[in-house]
Amino acid sequence: MASPIPFDNSYARLPQHFYARVPPTPVAAPRLLRLNRPLARELGLDPDWLEGPEGTAMLAGNRVAEGSEPIAAAYAGHQFGQFVPQLGDGRAILLGEVVDGAGRRRDIQLKGSGPTPFSRRGDGRAALGPVLREYLVSEAMAALGIPTTRALAAVATGERVVRETLLPGAVITRVAASHIRVGTFQYFAARGDVEALRALADHVLDRHYPDCAGSEAPYRALLAEVAGRQADLVARWLLVGFIHGVMNTDNMSVAGETIDYGPCAFMDAYDPRTVFSSIDQRGRYAYANQPQIALWNLTRLAEALLPLLAEDETRAVAEAEAALGTFAPRFEAAYRGGLARKLGLGEAREGDAALAQDLLAQMAENQADFTLTFRNLCAAAEQAGADEAVRSLFVDPTAFDRWALRWRERLGQDGQAPAARAAAMRAVNPAFIPRNHRVEAMIEAAVEREDLGPFDELLAVLSRPYDDQPALARYAEAPAGGGVGYRTFCGT
Repeated sequence: MASPIPFDNSYARLPQHFYARVPPTPVAAPRLLRLNRPLARELGLDPDWLEGPEGTAMLAGNRVAEGSEPIAAAYAGHQFGQFVPQLGDGRAILLGEVVDGAGRRRDIQLKGSGPTPFSRRGDGRAALGPVLREYLVSEAMAALGIPTTRALAAVATGERVVRETLLPGAVITRVAASHIRVGTFQYFAARGDVEALRALADHVLDRHYPDCAGSEAPYRALLAEVAGRQADLVARWLLVGFIHGVMNTDNMSVAGETIDYGPCAFMDAYDPRTVFSSIDQRGRYAYANQPQIALWNLTRLAEALLPLLAEDETRAVAEAEAALGTFAPRFEAAYRGGLARKLGLGEAREGDAALAQDLLAQMAENQADFTLTFRNLCAAAEQAGADEAVRSLFVDPTAFDRWALRWRERLGQDGQAPAARAAAMRAVNPAFIPRNHRVEAMIEAAVEREDLGPFDELLAVLSRPYDDQPALARYAEAPAGGGVGYRTFCGT
């Protein structure tokens, strides 16, 4: 099959026990639902070809394009704290890699493309609802400026998948800097395969952290850089109210991207204890726990890398601890700096962190919507007469009034023009997020009525999250009851 896709597959050139060579399983009646044409062009691909019969066949898994080397990657992972020595791509197949217009190497992967040797009795398929959820949320995250995998296409399979009931099947084409995970390192560490660990680490250095490769201690530098990217990433999650939902080590990318959108969701009413995932019974991956879980996962990565850090175990542990020690200050700087920008604060001053935390405490006590509170603060920063839009979000509006007195006193110390401050705040406080009730309504329309209109409209709104878009203001509205009781499911 002739293909205009210039595949260059570096991961497939690693030793064969890193993966299983397996082609996608063809589907009955592939139908392209949506193609992300801007992303296709960014990747240097021809959108018209992808939308044609040959492109659709490739995106469905019915044909293998020239240059593609389909593989399912091996990895392990801690799932809710319990180690599973072999997981791997059970419903995902990496078609190959391309180098985009900016010179970045990107994976192109099908998810829902049939069973692999790692499927563990699963069917390897995906249902339409979770495919559309991942497409929409990952693209929303990209528009918010948060590192993430991207959605290139969604294809209906013309088949049904069996979950709690029969559901329409679909395949999503996912684009990532890579699909290498903390669990990938754990897979080889658990087998005592130091040679494979070194080959994997060298591959990651070459692909993601070339500046570290020439350092005196490249593997320690690698660990520190992965920790730094995760610190920045989780801080960005918290600043928009995002909850990943299943931060297992096999769901943490060493490239620093958000990956594996399963039971993810965005918080409505602010509560640091918020959990949406139906399988997270004990709140391990609650909103406020995400930084400490990220560090816990990174510690598992450090354990896997110990044989590479030093021959002497004591020294290796010291090297790992030094690298991991960079996480907390990096996270605090990213998170506190982000909160300061959300509040319109200029150069950091003593008391800024306490001011921000006091607002969050009052928001939690008064069930204030996270996104709307910060977005409405933008107008309040420009003129005091706009306070009512924020006050009305609090059960006790006077709680905001008391906090606002201190906030305005602090703003007065910067001397910034109110209009400029408000504009800067609007650039970091989104008006639109993937509200859970809107996402569910979109899925229901697609699954029950084969209507993708709500998907298209919601995707268009979320592609400009920092713009007011008055005609579509309903998408900014919080759900009745603040979203309490909402649950998400893995479901793919």
